[in-house]
Amino acid sequence: MVSETEEFLGGTLPRQLAAEHALCRGDAGPRSGTWSQRDPVTLFGAAVPIRRGWDQVSSTFRWLASRFSDLRDYEFELLAAGASGDLAYTVGFEHKTVVTDGEPVTYTLRVTHVYRREDGLWKIAHRHGDHLSHDPGAREHRSAP
Repeated sequence: MVSETEEFLGGTLPRQLAAEHALCRGDAGPRSGTWSQRDPVTLFGAAVPIRRGWDQVSSTFRWLASRFSDLRDYEFELLAAGASGDLAYTVGFEHKTVVTDGEPVTYTLRVTHVYRREDGLWKIAHRHGDHLSHDPGAREHRSAP
């Protein structure tokens, strides 16, 4: 028997990852399709301060897409996920090599997504993404038991 979380991941992650690939190639459309357009919707982005409401969130996606021109490598490392009723979440790392503002850049983001089921489809209602710390002490702390 498939768990609620497995069903959520199987139906949501492939669509979300395809949308992230498109964004990193300069197309915000697919990412917008994976997000809720109903309030509350929020974004704590790695490159922007908090965005609230669909107008602010979607304009940020278009701005991000305008900066990207090519995706060289992308891996989503899922660390944790859960689903219950009409709410779900994922926690992971996005490892990327992209061409941003004409220059290749490699980085990793820590990302947390909160999803809400709307009309039978899982939509992202919140994303928090930030860059990993480059502090060696922080890495040692992360690997401690």
